[in-house]
Amino acid sequence: MDCKFSTGLGLVSVNEEVILKVAGYAALECYGIVGMASKRTTDGIVQMLGIENLGRGVKVQITNDRVDVDLYIIVEYGISISAVAATLIDTVKYKVEHLTGVNVNKVNVSVEDIRV
Repeated sequence: MDCKFSTGLGLVSVNEEVILKVAGYAALECYGIVGMASKRTTDGIVQMLGIENLGRGVKVQITNDRVDVDLYIIVEYGISISAVAATLIDTVKYKVEHLTGVNVNKVNVSVEDIRV
């Protein structure tokens, strides 16, 4: 599904995959994030994903011209989870809005695992 919004020059359409990748790369840039996580529904095992699978650790829901972003992350042991989550929310919201032009409604963070 594409996110569409209009500007003074015309209609802009941003593919969902673009938003997924921008949010995933922005999340990995944040201090304290070890990686993105994918939770398999069959057995509940959390898998750490590499850069090529960023879309599995990010879910995007598009409503009208706004986006809700859900992030599933793995945090480094010894780091304040609340500080990492606050930084992550601000960074992802800024990067997605700045790079794609799509308005972000909210960013939800789910910490799936902690790694040493």
